[in-house]
Amino acid sequence: MYIALTGTPGTGKTTAARLLPYKVIDINALVKDGLNFGLDPCRGCLEADMEGLGKRLKEQYSEEICILEGHLSHHFADRSIVLRLDPAVLRLRLEARGYSHEKTRENLEAEALDVILVEAVEQCHRVDEIDTTGRTPQEVANLITKIIEGEIDLPPGQVDWMYYIEQRHPSFFTARLSSTTM
Repeated sequence: MYIALTGTPGTGKTTAARLLPYKVIDINALVKDGLNFGLDPCRGCLEADMEGLGKRLKEQYSEEICILEGHLSHHFADRSIVLRLDPAVLRLRLEARGYSHEKTRENLEAEALDVILVEAVEQCHRVDEIDTTGRTPQEVANLITKIIEGEIDLPPGQVDWMYYIEQRHPSFFTARLSSTTM
């Protein structure tokens, strides 16, 4: 069974996945290792070969429980666990990674607008959602394990960054609008 561990880049997927007692497949590593169509000139990142990824997963991995880790993983699983993170914390993480202003903004918008959560809900039979804000990687890994083992359910809809942004950072979207009109 494939279980996606997905979320916006920077939410803690890779760090938590390293602590899980399951086989973990790094989807981004497969993309970097050749399952791509080259660099997308507009976005500055590799364009994943989604069909090729699906074939590779079917051919090579057959663990009873296999975690697919990466922000594209929900496209290949029946079940997803979506990691979420306070956009203010996410911004700091992405900037520390050296993401460009544009790439940081794109990912902050995706997190605030639930983009990956919505995709997971549309594609998977079951989705759980974990807010990683203020949690250690081990705490996140423990929650993931409890979800997989059926000890807890964390259904989607508990995290709402729109409220946070409207109340605490009203300039979040106006800054976006002004930067696109210049």
